[in-house]
Amino acid sequence: MKKRTALIEKGKDGTFGIFTSDIESTIIGEGNTVAEAKVDFENSVREIIRFCEEDGIPVPDDLKNTTFVYKYDMPSFLNYYDYLNMTKLANMSGINPSLMRQYKRGQYISEKQVSKIQTAIHKIGKELLAVRLV
Repeated sequence: MKKRTALIEKGKDGTFGIFTSDIESTIIGEGNTVAEAKVDFENSVREIIRFCEEDGIPVPDDLKNTTFVYKYDMPSFLNYYDYLNMTKLANMSGINPSLMRQYKRGQYISEKQVSKIQTAIHKIGKELLAVRLV
């Protein structure tokens, strides 16, 4: 099974879009939420495959036995996982909480800052995986 990247971005109008960047076929999905955009994107993939099969056209190699890994831009991630406490995530990342809220609204973010936030998120994930409830 091939893994391809699908990028999730938050538009200026507040909606979310998903597109492919590493395959020849241009596939997009749109929605008011990330979940809606994912459904639309996955429907688009199925429609392309179905169209090809019904018309006797070869399915593009990029879509054969392919799964998509979703990657987020920062505003999309922070809005989709809105249950994360921005102040605490900022503190764990070593970033000013006010700046973190600006990133959530779409302010430009450097790769260095993205790396700090991603490291903190992965740390949270590891800590949660170690939790055992009684």
